[in-house]
Amino acid sequence: MSSHSFGAAAIVEAVNAVRSGTIDRAAAVTRVRPADVEAALHRAVQAGGATVLTVGIGASPGAAVGKLCFSSDEVLDATDRGEQVVLVCEETTPADEIGMRLAEGVLTAKGGLSSHAAVVARGWGIPAVCGADALRFGDRSVSVGDRTLGPDDVITIDGSSGEVLLGSVDVSEEDVPPELEVLLAWADEIRGDRVGVRANADTGEDATRARTFGCEGIGLCRTEHMFLGDRLPLVQHMILAEGPDEEAAALDALHAAQLEDFVSILEAMDGLPVTVRLLDPPLHEFLPDVEHLVAAEATGSLSDGDRTLFDAARRWAEQNPMLGTRGVRLGILKDGLYRMQVRALLDAAIERLAVGGRPQVEIMIPLVVTGTELALVRGWVLDEIHQAETRSGRSLDVAVGTMIETPRAALCAADIALTADFFSFGTNDLTQMVFGFSRDDVATRVIGPYLELGLLERDPFESIDVAGVGQLVASATDNGRAASPELKVGVCGEHGGDPASIAFFVDAGLDYVSCSPFRVPVARLAAAQALLDSAG
Repeated sequence: MSSHSFGAAAIVEAVNAVRSGTIDRAAAVTRVRPADVEAALHRAVQAGGATVLTVGIGASPGAAVGKLCFSSDEVLDATDRGEQVVLVCEETTPADEIGMRLAEGVLTAKGGLSSHAAVVARGWGIPAVCGADALRFGDRSVSVGDRTLGPDDVITIDGSSGEVLLGSVDVSEEDVPPELEVLLAWADEIRGDRVGVRANADTGEDATRARTFGCEGIGLCRTEHMFLGDRLPLVQHMILAEGPDEEAAALDALHAAQLEDFVSILEAMDGLPVTVRLLDPPLHEFLPDVEHLVAAEATGSLSDGDRTLFDAARRWAEQNPMLGTRGVRLGILKDGLYRMQVRALLDAAIERLAVGGRPQVEIMIPLVVTGTELALVRGWVLDEIHQAETRSGRSLDVAVGTMIETPRAALCAADIALTADFFSFGTNDLTQMVFGFSRDDVATRVIGPYLELGLLERDPFESIDVAGVGQLVASATDNGRAASPELKVGVCGEHGGDPASIAFFVDAGLDYVSCSPFRVPVARLAAAQALLDSAG
């Protein structure tokens, strides 16, 4: 029996034991492992003698079989022909998300559990293997040792074990027994209102899916994902605008696009809180790759339009963009951008109110490091709320908080809490900055050997580092609430779906955890188990 089948069997057995009077509900919730729930929710590779090409990091659970595609464009063409494909590349960027949505799975040579490919794949329930650093890429080909594969070759990836297998391997389907929802309902009774479980979701479709998994709101809506695909030119027009009039026109076009998205998300989450993070990444992520444009210039194939983008890409390029002009820093330099996003969100809430909806809006300011930063941007938000209420004649109840994702923000939590309605810990960035680890670069080159040598007990991007990062979370929570007793505190980093991390967050007194939609059932069970452990 595969681990997949064992997971479903464990759930059924626990529920039947309660029905027969052998154990009580709390014992059943304790008996089923979070891994059993995860196994039941995803496809799994069947045991067999398949050839293992290489092993990377199991970054998003499940199994996928398909032909190799080396770009999003290839994925689009292949799926148009009705083919099942796996996107294989060095690493993914936001520009690849249209292809990722259509692929059966994703395989990357770089990155780890908190890389772009891993985070996005988990959010969409797509199997992913990352950090398979033995892969060597050629012209529409990939090599592992002396074996080279091209577009007509098929592979199978196991997003749980990290194995990459040659050919099409038998894969079991999801096996979600009806007893799972019974068990999770018992877990919810135990949790009550002590620990909430929210989802990280960026579209109405994702929000709807998350709600079917039993989430109690959205803890992280990443607005940058709304700027991609056919909307990318709108962002580029804003970046390239010459003068305030051109920039205002570009922002108006973005407002219309964001309004549509926010309405669909608030509708899907009607009556539940929706935490919307204002734009976080640096602007260079919305521009073409500089190296690609340099190569085009060298060959004389750079068009006039490309040259304009090239100039902008070089102007916004930074040596270390993840520590550069991003988050609140970008919002302060381009205040019209944040104001536009807030205005679109408020207009969406008003539109929902007009049809009898019950929107609960929370606006989150990213990468804050000082209380004065938050106070400045909060002032803009309050000004936009006042204007929206005046325009509509409606009263809006909007919370304004911040993402605690830098060590300084955690250390200065008492000061920041004075102007925050809530904190949400962004543990991916916080872990990166506390350790000085690049979450995209150390996954295989450093973390693997460190684990083997016993220099780390576990991957800190997979499970919270209690001694370091965890202490910042706990102290920031305590100090923030000491300064502002009504402060709500949650976590929206990927640790919010890890059972061991959830146990720590429960002990630290957080109000909720937020995770990828497909991890919500796991988090519901893990939070209940943590509460039972702490009580007994």
